[in-house]
Amino acid sequence: MSRVSEQSLVRQLPAVPFYCPVPPARHRSADALNERTVGWMLRQRLDTDERQVKRLAVCDFGGLTAATMPYGRFEPLTLMAKFHAVLFSLDDGVCDESGASADLLAQETSRIMRAVEAPEAGSAGDSPHTAALRRLRGELAAFASPRQLRRMTEAMRVYTSGLVWEASWRGRSELPSLDDYVTLWMRSIGMAPSTAMIEIVGGFSVPDRDLQDARVRALTEITWTLVSWDNDLYSRNKELERADDNLNLIDVVCQEQDCEPQRALVRVVTMRDRVMVLFERLAAQVLAGADKDLRRYVNGLAQFVRGHLDWASSCPRYAVDSGPRATPGGWWKPQPADDSLEPLPIPTIAWWWDQLAPTGS
Repeated sequence: MSRVSEQSLVRQLPAVPFYCPVPPARHRSADALNERTVGWMLRQRLDTDERQVKRLAVCDFGGLTAATMPYGRFEPLTLMAKFHAVLFSLDDGVCDESGASADLLAQETSRIMRAVEAPEAGSAGDSPHTAALRRLRGELAAFASPRQLRRMTEAMRVYTSGLVWEASWRGRSELPSLDDYVTLWMRSIGMAPSTAMIEIVGGFSVPDRDLQDARVRALTEITWTLVSWDNDLYSRNKELERADDNLNLIDVVCQEQDCEPQRALVRVVTMRDRVMVLFERLAAQVLAGADKDLRRYVNGLAQFVRGHLDWASSCPRYAVDSGPRATPGGWWKPQPADDSLEPLPIPTIAWWWDQLAPTGS
């Protein structure tokens, strides 16, 4: 771990509470999920750095999976927890803290995609992460239909392309535009494959016509975005300390709007709450006319947003000795900072608000 620079310490920000009206839930098998996943992860030898192995071992992958998918069947839920372990290891050990170039990521993610597309076609050149994902993809076939496997493969393509795009910005002196960053981060956060797993873990199937409905596509992207923005809000201090990394929504807003981090933090929280309010309103409209399986999917999206925050509130992965922390009971707030239903001035996501039915219709 590199020594924390004085500049990084100065740029650290206070913890902020989150608005999320979705009720909490937790699968009863959280502890068993975590024990099984950590043991499996250690056997895969995904990381050679012992400090990184120790950090991953206390990430509580079982708790994350149990909070985000409390409705799940145990066996596919275990695959989801293992999937989280591999992606977290890939994120820390290859993408964020190793200085991997876009060229290197393009090669590694292409091998990963080949493993996901054709898990039967083994390769002697598999990295530990590729080999682990190849095995998980093979096991997933026991629980997923061909249509669901196709969706999962396409979701992995969204994720891996995002990793390459993200790597192309690391090491640059400038940051991407806000519009580009929002698109980049909703892809590289890994939420596309996570939401593709909702119906597999839950044991139901949503027709293509429902998932392709513009309102449902918007809700899916909103889920990716809320998780990615929430991660930026609570993980920024950790990223500054461990990787001196400012590829973060707050810093992008600083650049875009020429303001100090403290002012950008206020603006980001306002943006984030506007998106959460949109999710509430649009989800209610979709659920009003949804069948059972679509209802389960939309509720699964909402639960992922809430469960991710429940897990992050106590996960030691994001604890920073030098950084400020939320006060007891201060992780949540009862009202949004902004409940406007006007679209945010971010072209890549402004279309979400177009999906709202007019008031009173």
